[in-house]
Amino acid sequence: MDRQRVLGALCGQLAALGVQEVVICPGSRSTPLALAFAAQGGIRRHVLLDERSAGFFALGLAKESGNPVALVCTSGTAAANFHPAVVESRLAHVPLVVLTADRPRELRDVGAAQTIDQVGLYGGDVKWFVDLPVGEGSGGASYAAMVGARAASLARRAPSGPVHINVPLREPMLDGVPSAEAQPAPPVLRPSEPERRPAPELLRQAAALLAEGRVAIVAGPMPPHRPVPDLPALAARLGAPLLADPLSGLRYAGEGALGAYDLYLRDDALREALQPDVVLRLGALPTSKSLGTLLSGARAQVLLSGEESWRDPLLAPGLELPGDAHLAVEDLLRHVASISEGDFARRWRAADAAAQAAAQDWLVGLGEPFDGAAIRTLRELLGPEDLLFVGSSMPIRDLDGFAPPGPGPRVLSSRGANGIDGVISAALGAAATHQGGRAALAIGDLSFYHDQNGLLAAKRCGVDLTILLLHNDGGGIFSFLPQAKLERFEEFFGTPHGLDFAPVVRMYGGTYTRPANREELRDALREALGAPGLKVVEVRTERNRNLALHEQAFAAAQKAVRRALEDSNRA
Repeated sequence: MDRQRVLGALCGQLAALGVQEVVICPGSRSTPLALAFAAQGGIRRHVLLDERSAGFFALGLAKESGNPVALVCTSGTAAANFHPAVVESRLAHVPLVVLTADRPRELRDVGAAQTIDQVGLYGGDVKWFVDLPVGEGSGGASYAAMVGARAASLARRAPSGPVHINVPLREPMLDGVPSAEAQPAPPVLRPSEPERRPAPELLRQAAALLAEGRVAIVAGPMPPHRPVPDLPALAARLGAPLLADPLSGLRYAGEGALGAYDLYLRDDALREALQPDVVLRLGALPTSKSLGTLLSGARAQVLLSGEESWRDPLLAPGLELPGDAHLAVEDLLRHVASISEGDFARRWRAADAAAQAAAQDWLVGLGEPFDGAAIRTLRELLGPEDLLFVGSSMPIRDLDGFAPPGPGPRVLSSRGANGIDGVISAALGAAATHQGGRAALAIGDLSFYHDQNGLLAAKRCGVDLTILLLHNDGGGIFSFLPQAKLERFEEFFGTPHGLDFAPVVRMYGGTYTRPANREELRDALREALGAPGLKVVEVRTERNRNLALHEQAFAAAQKAVRRALEDSNRA
């Protein structure tokens, strides 16, 4: 009965503090944990077979919902397979509560089967770790209730991230497991989470810095459930262009954000012509490398990370405003002087409009498959109620360059560690909890290969997802890097695999189509988005040709921007 009370108190507090979903991987040692969650009302359960895939599925659930998600596995290497998702959770600021069953203390380090050292297993990649005593003393349930409350609260509190509860359990596994009738009702502990505003003196310093020359506002990737609604108003007040990353939540939220910059800032002369003196930057470093180069050229920056973490790999001089980003922007609006729109913001808008128009004209005239055109087509078919999950390698870069601003889908990506693993699982997790619209994923073939096991979640959890698979038989992004000039490029970086994914998708109960041209692609995507279940639409491209087409698109946009800036100078 003591174990029953302990695990019931733990799960009850997790539910009380906002855990609405749990992902459970089957295993013997974790039986009491699984049954404790089964007895806990108000928590939806997802049972997945592969721990690595399950970890990313939980990550997607938490990323889309904004709530901490519980993740359960048995002892041994099962827990180690959660580690990639734990890393992404920490770096992307996504709340997870990881519960790993373990052998009891007397079976550790004595050669017991399926036993590894799980104490501190994830090291510094978790915000908090506890080795939970179960069935040890009359205070067990009260302590477990505190652990549950603290875990859920810490996982959510900025910067959001993972916490790890290791749960040693003795046999027999079915002795004293919780039942719905016997489920305890622990007291609800609610740790406070006050809003955090920057100090007035820091606001005055930031306002003075923003008055010292040409200002640009750069909104990088930000937590999707922490919007900054006053940022366009601040941009207007400062007479500054607002450059919005696809993962900022601002690119497709409305009017005013610029989003074609990656096409033309690759040109050194254009970047110099549009160089700001001071940058107000929010969130993580933007996806676009050329925009990052622009940031490096600024004299100073005002950084609003929105989290209690340092997010400035550029090591730029300037000032950080700590606290909640939306509150910092709200306060800055009261501190900065209103100025009329100057030539700097007009030049930026002219440049961005010219690049967008040139890219559109170039794409219309293109008569062959192209990753950028496929991404743009998918984005055009999705509305504000829809969800678009994007692969963290070339797909997010093509979305950044070729999908213009304006009302559009909610965009998510696993860009904490920028890895290509677990993308299918994370997208299915996000789709499983998305409310009100359709869900799509744009992914490359290597990412698809890495997470084929994740496809099973679509069938097991009843998830509807349309996947745009950009298949160029290898690591397409390496063609854009200096390694492409190496003699042994294909062997070590291009890495062609020669795989046909259609049988795999059908094995998992999905449909697979390969449209032959742009018109067929649009029709196939539209049909897939309107149908239930798992649907994969493949676009085949050739890596070397894809690189050449990107360079043509960049050249067309840059030519148009040079002309637009010349016209602006004459005006």
